[in-house]
Amino acid sequence: MWGIVPAAGQGSRIQPLAFSKELLPVGSRVLDDVHRPRAVSEYLLERMIRGGAAKICFVIGAGKSDILEYFGASFGSAGLAYVVQPRPAGLCDAVFRAAPLIAPDDTVAVGLPDTIWFPEDALATLPDDRLSFVLFPVERPEQFDAVALAEDGTHVTQIKVKQRDPGTRWIWGAFKMPACVFHELHELWLRPERNDEYFGTLVNAYLERGGEAFGCKAGEAYVDVGTLQGYHAAMRMLNEPAAPAPPRHSQPNPAPEELRS
Repeated sequence: MWGIVPAAGQGSRIQPLAFSKELLPVGSRVLDDVHRPRAVSEYLLERMIRGGAAKICFVIGAGKSDILEYFGASFGSAGLAYVVQPRPAGLCDAVFRAAPLIAPDDTVAVGLPDTIWFPEDALATLPDDRLSFVLFPVERPEQFDAVALAEDGTHVTQIKVKQRDPGTRWIWGAFKMPACVFHELHELWLRPERNDEYFGTLVNAYLERGGEAFGCKAGEAYVDVGTLQGYHAAMRMLNEPAAPAPPRHSQPNPAPEELRS
């Protein structure tokens, strides 16, 4: 399985930093019996590996070589690759930069590198043979991509991209699909009338054309670390003695377009 990590955004909500926002130190890890700072994106990589990823592709901006220097060629049991998004142009553009790497028999998982979520194995609950989303409950779903489900509680009927009063507390935090769906979505996105920035609007078009997507309410807690308030919320969550169930935080401030790029 390939994990795709869109990491080309500028991180304007938490600037100024002297490094890429994906390397923001959050929490710590033990290395050679010493506690050392942990980059926020390490949490996503660990969750992707627990979900089955053997290969992970970072999509980075032209000025973000510090991510390559930090992670190098591998992380844990996964090999790493890097592709460049010339300018931040939305999540769809970033995700599909990895398209040349995805073979017909691959599975693809996507997550956001400035978020921390629990449980750590939530991605493993998703099937490999269909487009599916790990869903998390938050207090301010209008600041995210809220996911509406059918009465059966599993079929996605619509993704409400930062809509006021979306009618649900559940948002997507990561998603998975087989390569055939990945390439079908890519072809749809390439149509002249589309060029979506947000993955949610592309999925809505996919559903309107007869496609299927599924939601799994496996998430317990979700924090966006892309703001100062979110950073503090993540530190509180990670410092709790019993992990998780931590408090369910939502992003304190509205997210600009670059979050999904």
